[in-house]
Amino acid sequence: MTAYRYKALNPGGKLVKGVVEGDSERQVRNQLRGQKLRPVEVAVANRQAANTPRFRFNLFQPRISVSELALLTRQLATLVQSNLPLDECLQAAAEQSRKARTKGLLLQVRSRVAEGHTLAYAMGEFPAVFNDMYRAMVNAGEHAGYLGPVLEQLADYNEQRQYTAQKLKMAMIYPFILIGVAIAVVVALMVFVVPELVGIFAHSKRELPLLTKILIATSDFFRDYALYVLVALTALVIGLRRLLRDPARRKRWHRLQLRIPGISRLVIAMDTARFASTLSILMASGVPLLESLRIAGQVLTNLVLRDDSAAVAERVQEGSSLNRALRENGRFPPMMVHMVASGETSGELETMLERSATNQERELEMTLGTMMSLLEPLLVVFMGVMVLTIVLAILLPIFDLNTMVR
Repeated sequence: MTAYRYKALNPGGKLVKGVVEGDSERQVRNQLRGQKLRPVEVAVANRQAANTPRFRFNLFQPRISVSELALLTRQLATLVQSNLPLDECLQAAAEQSRKARTKGLLLQVRSRVAEGHTLAYAMGEFPAVFNDMYRAMVNAGEHAGYLGPVLEQLADYNEQRQYTAQKLKMAMIYPFILIGVAIAVVVALMVFVVPELVGIFAHSKRELPLLTKILIATSDFFRDYALYVLVALTALVIGLRRLLRDPARRKRWHRLQLRIPGISRLVIAMDTARFASTLSILMASGVPLLESLRIAGQVLTNLVLRDDSAAVAERVQEGSSLNRALRENGRFPPMMVHMVASGETSGELETMLERSATNQERELEMTLGTMMSLLEPLLVVFMGVMVLTIVLAILLPIFDLNTMVR
């Protein structure tokens, strides 16, 4: 059976939407009429992804958020561990979903499973939702016979991703608000307040202080060219994003990031923590080391580090130990290399990789917290200095006028 999206009119004439399963579009229409609904539109769920031109593929791929994926995975893990048949687990999870997109996605996966395909194969039709790591773990769990525990691990992993992302966003809210307020205050003073006060000095033949001249010139620039500057900045951002679509240019940009002090440390810490965590989960799920290295390398956002991970996998394939390959690469944190060496010696590589990822995430969290704590007072000081400069530029010629009167 296939999942179909539908739009229909109920007996009251109200348009309703939903997702149902059926053998054909005609059968679905008859099913809707049996429920006293008048079909308006019936189509295969997520069919637009297959029929969309290549250059617009990503736009129409069914996607769900990390929180939805974590909840969905947790529900599947609970249902699978209840010893229900897999297709019934997918059906129950679809019925519990409140979003039509997620429900249609699950029903499409269920239809492939009902046809005899594995869950990993069915999920492979939706790579924008279920990435390589997710499918590899599901595949390993199916073959080893412990799909439920593997899904539990995946749920934990996605929940941790969601928690980390939310914490980072919450930490960035206040600084961004301060930056926005600072810019708004300065622009408002330059565009609306300063031009009104300039008239006070227009009739004076006395030479204005340099600070006041700079303020007036800046105010005139903002008033006359603010819109052009905004358009230019927007065009610059769009142009840079288009340029960075080219893999060669993006790799050069990523290489530059690794050369900037401070930034390089954050980039390496974020990517290697994700790499170690993914590698640990894959190996604990029974995925071979070489395959785990290949998949874990794909979660790295920095292309230079991704190439480094591929080089590490190649050296391991040639017979080198993992810790030696990481050490010779030179970009992976020394603590991570040390813990990997300890794990290989003791036979607990998965556990040591997990500890390494936890330590790096904790260190990264502390570093970001320190940076945000420093950024907030610096922004307040910046706002104060800007406002003080504007006030002084206005008051200095006023003091000169008072001196002339005396």
